[in-house]
Amino acid sequence: MLVRECAFGRTRETRRRIVEGAAEEIRERGAAGATLDDIHARTATSKSQIFHYFPGGKEELLLAVAVREADRVLEDQEPHLSDLRTWSAWRDWRDAVLRRYEQQGVNCPLGVLITELGRTTPAAQQLTGQLISTWQAALREGILAMQEAGEIDRRLDADRTAAALVAVVQGGVTILMATGGIAHLEAALDTTLSLLRTGAQDRQ
Repeated sequence: MLVRECAFGRTRETRRRIVEGAAEEIRERGAAGATLDDIHARTATSKSQIFHYFPGGKEELLLAVAVREADRVLEDQEPHLSDLRTWSAWRDWRDAVLRRYEQQGVNCPLGVLITELGRTTPAAQQLTGQLISTWQAALREGILAMQEAGEIDRRLDADRTAAALVAVVQGGVTILMATGGIAHLEAALDTTLSLLRTGAQDRQ
């Protein structure tokens, strides 16, 4: 039993190493420039190992990278994203979003992969949809909690407002990837949150 568990642990570690290595290659070279030769050299694995874990080859591996990067988008916003019940929590969430993308800079494996795979790969389109839906749902819960507390105007549609917030972030990230500057993302978040707060105050 112990031997089997150790073997499973090594298998999981090898797969993780391949996915992480592929993500690093994409950050440096883009999805088109990241070859299997580069990935197996970076991860100290053989091509046969790569095809063992990813029988579909490069496309399947790139999709696995996209899945991991999508998880990280949400993980990096926690614990704030799941507890948006005060303006302090919203501010912490805003700071976490800015910190994530400032550290990432113009190299966004998920953005590259969604752009390049999403046009032709239904699985990539589904992944994008799941990420947006999960993200939007968490923001909606926060908005509903703030409306209940009288901190956000109850007349606002919580789901549409959450969708707008996701679009605000992604729009700012697109500009960041194009220019290397985070100012537009910061301005979009600050302006949107300020408008949400002011709308409730104006009704009081």
